[in-house]
Amino acid sequence: MVAADWPGVDPEWSRGIAVPSTSAADEPGTVHHWHLLDNGAQLSRRGLSPAGTLLCVHGNPTWSYLWRTLLAAGSRPEQPWRVVAVDQLDMGFSERTGTFRRLADRINDLGDLTDALALDGPVVTVGHDWGGVISLGWALAHPRQLAGVVLTNTAVHQPSGSPIPPALRLALHPAVHRWGTTTSDAFLRVTHSLARPPLAPEVRRAFMAPYAGAGRRGGVGNFVADIPADASHPSFAALNRVAEGLPGLNVPALLLWGPRDPIFSDRYLKDLVGRLPAAKVHRFEGAGHLVAEDRDIAGPVFEWLTGYGGDGTPVGGGTVSAAGAAVPPPAVPSPAVPSIAGDPGTDFTPLWEPLAELAAGPDGRDTAVAEMAADGSVSRSLSWLELEQQIAAVANGLRQAGVRTGSRVSLMVPPGVDLTVVLYACLRLGAVVVVADAGLGTRGLSRAVKGAAPDFLIGIDKALAAASVLGWPGRRISVKDLPAARRRLLAVETSLAALARRGSLPAGTAPVLQDPDPDAPAAVLFTSGSTGPAKGVVYTQRRLAAMRDTVAVTLGIGPGARLVAGFAPFALLGPALGAVSVTPAMDVTAPRTLTARALADAAAAIDATVVFASPAALCNVLATRNGLGQPGRQALERVELLLSAGAPVPEPLLADVQRLLPDASLHTPYGMTEALPVTDISLEQIRTAAADAAAGNMAGAGNGVCVGLPVHSARVAVIPLAADGAAPGNIPVTEPGVTGEILVGAPHVKETYDRLWLTQRESIRTAGWHRTGDVGHFDSAGRLWVEGRLAHVVTAPDAVVTPVGAEQAIERLDGVGLAAVVGVGPSGTQAVVAVVETVPPARRAGPAAPQLAARVREAARMAGASVSAVLVVPSQPTDIRHNAKIDRTRLSRWATAVLAGGRAGRP
Repeated sequence: MVAADWPGVDPEWSRGIAVPSTSAADEPGTVHHWHLLDNGAQLSRRGLSPAGTLLCVHGNPTWSYLWRTLLAAGSRPEQPWRVVAVDQLDMGFSERTGTFRRLADRINDLGDLTDALALDGPVVTVGHDWGGVISLGWALAHPRQLAGVVLTNTAVHQPSGSPIPPALRLALHPAVHRWGTTTSDAFLRVTHSLARPPLAPEVRRAFMAPYAGAGRRGGVGNFVADIPADASHPSFAALNRVAEGLPGLNVPALLLWGPRDPIFSDRYLKDLVGRLPAAKVHRFEGAGHLVAEDRDIAGPVFEWLTGYGGDGTPVGGGTVSAAGAAVPPPAVPSPAVPSIAGDPGTDFTPLWEPLAELAAGPDGRDTAVAEMAADGSVSRSLSWLELEQQIAAVANGLRQAGVRTGSRVSLMVPPGVDLTVVLYACLRLGAVVVVADAGLGTRGLSRAVKGAAPDFLIGIDKALAAASVLGWPGRRISVKDLPAARRRLLAVETSLAALARRGSLPAGTAPVLQDPDPDAPAAVLFTSGSTGPAKGVVYTQRRLAAMRDTVAVTLGIGPGARLVAGFAPFALLGPALGAVSVTPAMDVTAPRTLTARALADAAAAIDATVVFASPAALCNVLATRNGLGQPGRQALERVELLLSAGAPVPEPLLADVQRLLPDASLHTPYGMTEALPVTDISLEQIRTAAADAAAGNMAGAGNGVCVGLPVHSARVAVIPLAADGAAPGNIPVTEPGVTGEILVGAPHVKETYDRLWLTQRESIRTAGWHRTGDVGHFDSAGRLWVEGRLAHVVTAPDAVVTPVGAEQAIERLDGVGLAAVVGVGPSGTQAVVAVVETVPPARRAGPAAPQLAARVREAARMAGASVSAVLVVPSQPTDIRHNAKIDRTRLSRWATAVLAGGRAGRP
């Protein structure tokens, strides 16, 4: 197989070079013949001057072919970079030396090659697998040329007390090693099988080409044998030198990672982030070990090289100091970094301060937080003074247990007293709380926890058991004291109860704690996962405090308020607002478990003035209201404010709720995990907006859900949609009737996405704004109408169709519950398909009956959508957290299969 047969490779890139060796593994005067893929001559022939050189080093058992997309991208005239992708000695199409080359030899070999190439700066190293370690070894030895480092799925350190990955243990086993790596091609085939999606046959053949026959695979076996399993290994010292040298690398770094890697898991990424804390990091959810095959890495690498989403300056734009070390370019404010209107300034009241003030005041012995038992009684409560004392004791105990500023602490504790105490204790310490609820499902929750890589995991027994089975990271702390045998089984070190006892202080004293940096990370909160894999959203102490202040001013919740929180974020904000908080007897991760009696019992327990519950929870409250007695009804009649959010709330539902809470003002704030809240609207305002839409006397009224006006300190705009359904511009507009992607700017908008550099870069590409991914428009009264998600816009041949307006029209039909409008077919020529959940539920999914289909088509037509097909389902696929957000992407795939003649099955 020759270069012309390697898919994606320009034969002009393939070249050989003779390199004198200075390695201790070789006799003096030895010359080795290397094979490279190098676009340098091609760039020169085209008259292109490269900005620098990418030095790409493969791992085992791949070869320079792994980097073909970088070679192609670097050869483009608009962003020319020389790309030198090496075949390491004994690998690829380079010489088989007949010697066992250790890690130190390979680092030295790479230096010999770059000397022979006369490779000068700026050089950015790119490495994968054990090629990552070798590239870093070269980087540390060549500071004058070095301008940056890129790493994909590699490791420089094996955590003490942790075994090496099982796949490598098997490959190293004496009974398997030689046969698995050299005699047979099993190691190659297993590695290639890790690609997600599977490699194309021609690509797989290209990866196999240099290793035909046992005589060509000696380097594969030697590479495996050179893995330093412990400190006694000959290459351990060399690996350790690389690991210890990384913090001294004063150059930009980019880490691109495939989390589904059985070899280099997220624990190795965590180690690298600790050594390169300024690195840009992106985890490609769903990608694995061969991340360069699974995802496009060329685009991100070249965007990073040219400064987009970074510090605004090209990586190769630095200078070289007189001492020979690479000097990073001067920092320049990037146009991609938001300067949000109303950005938090110097005024900052920590989240816990109002709580402490109440504890020290005349109301200190009043109830602050309570939780309910299933029988309607208060199962546990703390006064403001007791809450403050418990927070102080647990904070002190956590500090003694090793929790430090910046430590990540995963909280797997249901809302209530325990969660309130440990959350505020962590914030007071400057630790970063990681909150991902069980509503993500086992797979989604596991993915979130592993991705966040917590240092500690505090949980109830069920969560600790899951951590043990699923291999979640973090030192484990139980909520309650556990029997010794159970503690050993779950690898639990201590309990919150024990920490509180250990950290308790004499009356009138407080732990000596340094105030955390207001702009340091304070929380990683995970999205619902209803629009793709759940994303970790990072908030600083300041931005969390801004969220509290926005809620307080917008909704009038403050000291004296008494809150029933059927939604976890508000349960946690309650003490920061100075509000008495109670969690009803329900599973907050499954909103439909809230009953009318449980809500009334919680309201009665604290004489509630405020209730927060999701639309799905309210539906079940209404469905179970016949079980209410007179005391329960009276408790609900005393409620002054009801908040419901997380999904659109139909006006008829609110009207029914109003009858149950006759004196309450009903509000439905619009927001998201990245910005909560964004706008607010009351039931009366919803009715006014509906009347305006029906009368047609106001520009922009209608076609979506009216979510009202921006909340205190927030501003909202849109980027207009193009004909292809995208929102490519960067000029925000607020003109009535212009549909576009919704933007928000506010002091309480998230700081960043966690280890999702590309996602973050996209979300802030309009300077000063967070791009929400939602689609909507304004009416002439300045009210925002939400029309759906940008990802769910249907691009029909003659129109761009946003789903929500048509869905609402369909849902008003008798016999229809939830409706979804999705696109089927290629972008630009999509057919509009309506998928409806019937009432009563259909017995099986499939095409709708002609009469129903005709009614659905007519309703959609009146809303401006021309429906090509109507399908029915017994129930819509909705997210667990809200029980209301329909998975339209999944429905689109299902509808495509059904309309192509496939079996309907269940979507």
